[in-house]
Amino acid sequence: MLSVRDCLDYCDLTEGEVHLIAEFEGIPEISAAQVLCGLVQTDDGVALLAHWLQELIESADAQGMIEKAALARLEFDHFTAAHPLPH
Repeated sequence: MLSVRDCLDYCDLTEGEVHLIAEFEGIPEISAAQVLCGLVQTDDGVALLAHWLQELIESADAQGMIEKAALARLEFDHFTAAHPLPH
């Protein structure tokens, strides 16, 4: 069985990215880590994950959750640096 750490190490994801998506989607972190690990293997998956992070930023902004929006922006910036968006 894979651990969250195994997925993070394999896919160059951060705990923050996984935590934010897990919370946003309402799923356990290990499930999010496994899904995200698969998604970052394809250009479409990278684009989808970047879109989810952008949605999370917009949702946090709309709800006045300034700290969560700032954290999501940091994670989005890290994600797009580690996984450049396809053109």
